[in-house]
Parts: sequence; structure tokens; C-alpha cells
Amino acid sequence: MNENEHAVKIEFLVQIKIQKPVAEVFDAVIDPAKLCAYFTSSVTGPLAEGKIVNWQFSEFPDLDIPVTVLEVRPCELIHFEWPTNQEDYKTTVRMNFEVLAAQDTRVSVVESGWHETDKGWEDSYLNCYGWTHMLCCLKAYLEHGINLRAGSF
Repeated sequence: MNENEHAVKIEFLVQIKIQKPVAEVFDAVIDPAKLCAYFTSSVTGPLAEGKIVNWQFSEFPDLDIPVTVLEVRPCELIHFEWPTNQEDYKTTVRMNFEVLAAQDTRVSVVESGWHETDKGWEDSYLNCYGWTHMLCCLKAYLEHGINLRAGSF
């Protein structure tokens, strides 16, 4: 066996069921105005395949995070890459949208690609927390019209 056969793949999956139609859920992630209503503080454009969109967050006001959109399949998938925290490489994010019923959608986020270092593991845990928070905020926004991030940071 070579060393690659025993390599650990740093990857996580978080998911949530949102009681809204898949088109409404998908739109709340793609549309910059809606994304800013529950997750980001600023977005430079919609998540469109082949585009680079910058995201800002209120807790990091001087940081523009470039999101390179690799693939978009309406109401199914948003696939992008973005830089890791304080490192010089990118991870990939796959957001999947699954119809469970007419008014129920499962959103899952899989992020992978960290280096197998202490810093890579630490950053993966932080992003896992961040995506879990994002999905909870998305659910609260769509189902109850509230912004859970407001005043959180």
C-alpha cells in the first residue's frame, strides 16, 4: 500500500429540512438581497456559474471573500470554491437542494479540500460551525421571516 491509500479526507456534511418549496429555498441562496437578509452583510452579485462573487460578513467588515462559482443547476446544486482561513489554497463547497415534498426541501452542504494539518482541521471545524449556522439562519428567514444573525456578532 502506498501512503495515499491511507490518506484522510477532511470533509463534512451538514443538512437541514426547510418547510418551503425548493424554488423558494434555492432563490434565497442565489439572490444577493435575500442572502444579505439572513447570512452575509454584502454580496457583489448573484451566484451564477463561471462568476466570482465577493461575500462580506459583519463580523469581518474589511474582508472580501471571493466565491468562484463552478456549477449551478437550478433548484438542485450550487458548487463553488473559496479560500481557506489564513492559508493559500481553496476548498470546495457543494450545496444540494432536494425536494422532500411540495413544501419541504432538504438543503445539504458538503465542504472539502483542507490540507491535513492542525490548521486545516481547525478551519474545517470552524466552517462546519459556520455552515450549520447558515442553514439555521436560512430556515428561520424562510419559515419565520427573521434574521438570526442580527446582533449575533
